[in-house]
Amino acid sequence: MSVKPSATGDIPWRVSRTCESGACVMAARQGDYVVLGNSSQPEGPVSKYTRDEWREFLAGVKLGDFDDLV
Repeated sequence: MSVKPSATGDIPWRVSRTCESGACVMAARQGDYVVLGNSSQPEGPVSKYTRDEWREFLAGVKLGDFDDLV
């Protein structure tokens, strides 16, 4: 689900330690949700996922399910 940035408030964003370009995915936990945004557009739209959705996505990443996208 995409939400407006104002709905995220002041939450502690995390960005990968390998992010050097300044245009990276940023993530934060907001209650029972994980919120994703773009570090090059911190005021831009964000996507909100349940913790279960995020957990399943990370499991797929760890298994290499998305490796062909890069």
